Amino acid sequence: RLVREHPVVVFMKGSPAQPLCGFSNAVVQILRLHGVEDYRAHDVLQDPDLRQGIKNYSNWPTIPQVYLNGEFVGGCDILLQMHQNGDLVEELKKLGIRSALLDAEKDQEKK
Repeated sequence: RLVREHPVVVFMKGSPAQPLCGFSNAVVQILRLHGVEDYRAHDVLQDPDLRQGIKNYSNWPTIPQVYLNGEFVGGCDILLQMHQNGDLVEELKKLGIRSALLDAEKDQEKK
């Protein structure tokens, strides 16, 4: 249910305002770079059952975990790779989210 409650869902350590591990912070920063402010974040440190349950659900052993449109995308390393190769821009577009990086590129082209 939680992975489908919003188009972008992150299971992380801490909160977007105060990530409690470097990998969770990296995910928050990548989303921020793309201008994704409206997403659901769940702090797995507050609920051990949620922490283990999401690992079992995704069959992925680490936190953070990112879900787009209810589909498991991966953790920090996968999101970083998607950011670097441009796939994240495309995946966000499928959700009706325009990446802020597209606007930043246009601004650079004008200069």
